[in-house]
Amino acid sequence: MANGEIKLMEEKMLNELSVMAERSSFIKPELFNKYDVKRGLRDIDGKGVLVGLTEIGEVHSYILDEGEMVPVPGRLIYRGYDIFDLVKGFIRDDRWGFEETCYLLLFGNLPDKNQLKDFWDMLALYQKLPEDFARDVIMKAPSKDIMNVLARSVLALYSFDDNPDDGSVKNVLKQCIGLIARFPSLAVYGFQAYAHYHGSQSLYIHSPRPDLSTAENILSMLRPDSKYTKLEAMLLDLALVLHAEHGGGNNSTFVTHVVTSTGTDTYAAMSAALGSLKGPRHGGANIKVVQMFEDMKHNLQDWADEAEIENYLTKLLGKEAFDRSGLIYGIGHAVYSVSDPRAVIFKHYVAELAKAKGLEEEYNLYAKVEELAPQVIARNNKMYKGVSANVDFYSGFVYRMLDLPAEMFTPIFAIARIAGWSAHRIEEIVNAGKIIRPAYKSVAERRDYIALADR
Repeated sequence: MANGEIKLMEEKMLNELSVMAERSSFIKPELFNKYDVKRGLRDIDGKGVLVGLTEIGEVHSYILDEGEMVPVPGRLIYRGYDIFDLVKGFIRDDRWGFEETCYLLLFGNLPDKNQLKDFWDMLALYQKLPEDFARDVIMKAPSKDIMNVLARSVLALYSFDDNPDDGSVKNVLKQCIGLIARFPSLAVYGFQAYAHYHGSQSLYIHSPRPDLSTAENILSMLRPDSKYTKLEAMLLDLALVLHAEHGGGNNSTFVTHVVTSTGTDTYAAMSAALGSLKGPRHGGANIKVVQMFEDMKHNLQDWADEAEIENYLTKLLGKEAFDRSGLIYGIGHAVYSVSDPRAVIFKHYVAELAKAKGLEEEYNLYAKVEELAPQVIARNNKMYKGVSANVDFYSGFVYRMLDLPAEMFTPIFAIARIAGWSAHRIEEIVNAGKIIRPAYKSVAERRDYIALADR
């Protein structure tokens, strides 16, 4: 049989089988209400189902007033410290914030100068990848998706670990610090391999420098000339801090808890978290925001015309524009309603970078959409809570102004969030909880077995 005939047969079989699979997987929507299923582990009012306790991160979005949930401006708290205070602290002192944030998340307290220096030295010690790892693991099998490169590389590091299955806190901490230190190289080298082998671009492999911050190393390794401005590195450092942790309930961190609860190794747990973060409903959302704005700019005659912007946003909700998903990407969050503190912090510094890059007109469009979108959604959709711009709304714009390739947007998120995942993995191990296994109710009808000859 010729290759063309095999392809046609395969396509025909898959078409038929996919219809059967879809039909057999469908569950009537009314059954979820009948059995009070908390879809997404959330109540209808948006309140999450309590499945665990943590001291690492807290997401605060409402207060209870006489039993009623009252939305308030969002707060993000790392180990008891408000994110606004943490950011204000290191920016006021003109210091890098991500390494200090990693220390705080892992060890529960802010480091003094000596502790912070020792932690920087430890990260530098673990920066270097195993001998020939980049060549044999990353370059020989370049992927078009850098998140897949990251996951595969993390799993491959298991083979280079002399004690990969030791689940003691000391060994897991060593593994986690190693991953925090190596994630920038894994992601950037993965992109460089992609750009060379799939994009016919020159191949640049710059080694990370122990004297540079994580943000500086990312820019230095990505760019052919390794050059960047202080403002660019500061904005990327801020992005890493804001993405480092978001409580135990976000999807990828919950995955970390679930997989860790089985007793598996660090590399398996982190690769699972990466798989979760890759999804466009989680870490991949900022790419959608940038793509949506590109479409918007193409279709708007006047970027300052509020009526025209509102009309475009209405078309988005009506599935008449962009990807016809019915979503305004970057607006709304599972927890926050009045405001996302990460977006509030970002917005101030984004304006400064946009001015430096000569992109004030585009920044004003973002700001106008942030203002108008909640109003348009309120008019057109039934909502159980308010909506506001989330961190993805501005992060993609920042990354584009930093000339970061779109393929690196979600990996940058992962480079930051590995800090939070690491802290949560250790917390799950220390508290020695049961294996996490929520219940699913079967609603399938009972049937009698039919012999093959009688089917």
